[in-house]
Amino acid sequence: MSFEFELVASDGKARAGILHTPHGQIPTPVFAPVGTAATVKAIPPKDLEALDVNLILSNTYHLMLRPGDELIRDLGGLHEFMRWSGPILTDSGGFQLFSLAQISKIDDDGVTFRSHLDGSAKRLDPASSMRIQQNLGADIIMAFDQCPAPDDRAEVERAIARTHRWLVACREAHPDDTRQALFGIVQGGVFPDLRSQSAAFVTSLDLKGYAIGGLAVGETKAEMAAMLDHTMPRLPNDRPRYLMGVGEPDDLVEGILRGVDIFDCVIPTRLARHAAAFTHQGRINLRNAKYRTDESPIDCRLNNYAGQFSRAYLRHLVIAKELLAHYLLSLHNIDFLVSHVANMRQAIIDGCLRDYAKKFLAEYLQ
Repeated sequence: MSFEFELVASDGKARAGILHTPHGQIPTPVFAPVGTAATVKAIPPKDLEALDVNLILSNTYHLMLRPGDELIRDLGGLHEFMRWSGPILTDSGGFQLFSLAQISKIDDDGVTFRSHLDGSAKRLDPASSMRIQQNLGADIIMAFDQCPAPDDRAEVERAIARTHRWLVACREAHPDDTRQALFGIVQGGVFPDLRSQSAAFVTSLDLKGYAIGGLAVGETKAEMAAMLDHTMPRLPNDRPRYLMGVGEPDDLVEGILRGVDIFDCVIPTRLARHAAAFTHQGRINLRNAKYRTDESPIDCRLNNYAGQFSRAYLRHLVIAKELLAHYLLSLHNIDFLVSHVANMRQAIIDGCLRDYAKKFLAEYLQ
């Protein structure tokens, strides 16, 4: 089947929609947990399904190094390899190379880097990023881009030029394939004129969807909001809009109010590994001694398996370094974000998103 983005309702700039893919429908807005190495850390696919997760993200850079994209292809692609039947999005590898700048060298044609696993020399460019993502078999694949430091104008200008050149190369390397949707990425740091320039070029290629990159990488929340305010009107209404790497509950509110459809972030499982949990009253750290005798669940408004256990028990697991702590806190944090976004989707349909957002933020940010 071909990809289709169907708008269901709107409330101000916010949209509720359905993204149709070969592996199922994605109701939007949607939060996608990150399964970097073909697994959402500590959570089996059956539990993701039970939490109504409709999209997960996996990582081109990590999977090309281990176990290798050709091995995954030969074993049936990511869906078969990890036994996940729903839609998958893969990033291009560009952000990881930005994060590993000390072991990578960028030129106008691609990036040469050393594997963080064994130090061996590797090369990633638009054609190889496309080939790897095709081998992985994701439903949504991302164009290879350069993610610069957001406030260095000279660097951002160079990154935009490369990102645009690489996008054209990705388009040429990606066949007209109804099984995979290629998304382009708008860069521009915190500079409105560069965001305008990038949005104009990227959208001119008439792709299946568009991502906003280069945010949540060190700029302030106010700067991110300003760049969204500037960029979102420059993206077409009939295509999905993806804000990359954003997952804080208040940032999800701000993004959805501005018309973002897709989010991903490692934060729910990363926080879990550091004993932190989302609640409607804000984030808590279960290492704190005040939870030693706390008989209440993490958050009584959620009905996942982790909610059967007291904060006191979860703190015990954390202090004892039991693996069950990672599982239960990851399960809870994913459920919190997925349910939060689903609630906002319903509020859009009901025409009351601003009321939901005001009430949520007043309580969460207290």
